[in-house]
Amino acid sequence: MKIYLLIPLLLFSFGELIAQTIVKGKIISNKNEVLEGASVFLNNTTIGTISNEKGEFELKIKNGNYDLVISYLGFKTQRIPINTDNKIEFITIKLLPETNILNEVVIEKTTYDDNWKHNLARFKQAFLGRTKLASECIILNEKDIHFNYNTKTNTLSASTKRPLKIKHTGLGYLITYDLIDFTLQQNQLFFSGYARYENLRKSIRKKWKNNRLEAYNGSQMHFLRSLLNQNLKQEGFVVNKFKRVMNPNRPSDEKIKLARELIQLHSGQIDLSKNIPLPKTPIDSAIVTFQKSKLPKYQDFLYKSNVPYEDMFSSVENSHYLNFKDYLMVVYTKEPEEANYLTGMFGKQKKATGVQTSNIVLLEGKSEIDPSGILANPNAVFNEGYWGFESFANMLPLDYQPPKN
Repeated sequence: MKIYLLIPLLLFSFGELIAQTIVKGKIISNKNEVLEGASVFLNNTTIGTISNEKGEFELKIKNGNYDLVISYLGFKTQRIPINTDNKIEFITIKLLPETNILNEVVIEKTTYDDNWKHNLARFKQAFLGRTKLASECIILNEKDIHFNYNTKTNTLSASTKRPLKIKHTGLGYLITYDLIDFTLQQNQLFFSGYARYENLRKSIRKKWKNNRLEAYNGSQMHFLRSLLNQNLKQEGFVVNKFKRVMNPNRPSDEKIKLARELIQLHSGQIDLSKNIPLPKTPIDSAIVTFQKSKLPKYQDFLYKSNVPYEDMFSSVENSHYLNFKDYLMVVYTKEPEEANYLTGMFGKQKKATGVQTSNIVLLEGKSEIDPSGILANPNAVFNEGYWGFESFANMLPLDYQPPKN
């Protein structure tokens, strides 16, 4: 599955500097009413708080760039970029009421029938993923999810009346996720939203520490941080380059479409599995075309192993970029694939390799990497292979740091 993670990301540095900034503010309504209990947090982190009885809040943050997210039931969620290089005064944040009444009415009328249950299962498999950690994620308010399925485009979309509450017993987090968009079209997934992570307990269990480290190892965050530190080999990564071309042995999409239309006209009268060395009739040609349609659409040709840093990474002044031609194959050698990955989404068994292999495709020429090890614009790339298999359940807050050996 190709996964496009269109998540507004927090940008900040994990340098050795311990300088901190205190951000203070007040949350009010459009009628200047104090909003007590508003959620105030740094997007995709464990850093957050709740506004007090005066509507005020205070956060201590490391110096850097942030997305400050403010949410309150019945009001539009607001996102405010914070840069500690600029002097931060006391911030008064005015929230506007949620005016999408029509959407709320639609969601309230959701029928929890077999179709809804089927769509929920598809949503959970795509959004949470199929990893062993996904089985330890519990969406506490499933009935707040509304689905829409477009039969013409085979597209499943989802919306929520309230932020999702996800109890992650595998990683030890309670995650509040304000879903902005979810679109599953065939095998391509797009989702975006704001996430706040809270530890389930004050003391972190050994199981959670181990699972968090396992989720981090081999992840895209781990790869990008290793790329910035130029210690990929030490961290267990091997990077290769490949080209992708159309498979000349596979018929064009237009020929496949015409063949299927002809076959449908003779449904039940022909054997699609028979061997036809030399087609003699239009039906024979259609059968051969149908059989060849099962071939891969593209062929990949590996042409460079152990790619040097300068062939996948560039810097301009203090900015760093993921920058390469063709495609990157990222192999993480220190962990094998999970059993569910080898089985495949549709039950097709893959051959075990003992390593985790992912492909990176750049969509916009290059993509800036923040020092924290995240992409400033995550929709500038898409992931295939193992990173496409890992979804929300394997994501960590952006302030996560692995324990030092």
